[in-house]
Amino acid sequence: MTGDHLWDRAWKMVVERTATADAMFVYAVRTTGIYCRPSCPSRRPLRASVEFYPTSELAERAGYRACKRCTPSQEHPQLRTLSAACNFLDRHEDQPVKLQDLGNAVGLSPFHVQKIFRRCLGITPREYQQTRRIERFRRQVSQGKTVTATLYEAGFGSSSRVYEHANQQLGMTPAELRRGGKNIKIRYSICDSPLDKMLVAVTDVGLCSISFGMLESELEDDLATRFSCADISRDQSSLGSLVQQVLSHLTEHSVALDLPLDVRATAFQKRVWEALQQIPRGETRSYGEIAESLGQPSAARAVARACSQNPVAVVIPCHRVVGSNGKLTGYRWGLERKQKLLGMERKRSESA
Repeated sequence: MTGDHLWDRAWKMVVERTATADAMFVYAVRTTGIYCRPSCPSRRPLRASVEFYPTSELAERAGYRACKRCTPSQEHPQLRTLSAACNFLDRHEDQPVKLQDLGNAVGLSPFHVQKIFRRCLGITPREYQQTRRIERFRRQVSQGKTVTATLYEAGFGSSSRVYEHANQQLGMTPAELRRGGKNIKIRYSICDSPLDKMLVAVTDVGLCSISFGMLESELEDDLATRFSCADISRDQSSLGSLVQQVLSHLTEHSVALDLPLDVRATAFQKRVWEALQQIPRGETRSYGEIAESLGQPSAARAVARACSQNPVAVVIPCHRVVGSNGKLTGYRWGLERKQKLLGMERKRSESA
């Protein structure tokens, strides 16, 4: 790693004891002459006393000794187990794998193998295997192979199984994917809102984008960039009721919205976005609290990334997530809009 911003990021991982960072670097303490893994349970030193090294070998060449608590000179046992489990799932990609069989393969109980996946990857073994199948299917179909031949090679028992997951993880049907997404039809509408111009876009499945900006051209360019192969058209008239639903989410007190979403997401992003939708109107949560609710207290940065990649503002309320000190942090559509949106929600909640 190079650059002050990367060292700052590394230090944050050390402070948060991020287990997944154990495979990335070690940190050394000048005052003690000892180096540790980022997840080491020992008391944290002063930042000014810390140096970072990509490997334990480099730390030892600099004269540091390995910590006896976290044994950074040895291969991390959990990472070794996780790697073995992933390799086993990859070798059996074309068939369902029971937790018991996976646990037997790596010498752990089903409970512990599930726990390691949740802690280190943020998903279950089943979600990992399903994601790998989708990736394989996506790759082969994009290379021109037929849908029928590829779905069985990727481990789907029938065409209905792959179509069941297509809209959720591919964002399009397999046939549309094979043609580069050119047959996806996206309709959008732009209107005025309390947060400047608002664009609402839908596919035949549901909402795929809600965004804010000062200019209509800015919003249209962003949509065209994110869906470069789609057939995009403006439709102010027939999307009127849907736009009003989204607007009511901004301006009225808590409304029960049941808007179908056509949002492409990884398994972890999906879990984060579902957690955001559970935050009551008028309230906020920190990234750490969201990570804690997912059973991954060290995944605050991953939660922040998932928030930044949210394509549908307001409906997935990433604006309700703040820093650990309660201060507003980054927002895809600008901090000023985030502050205004939270103020509107608090005011409505207080007047209820």
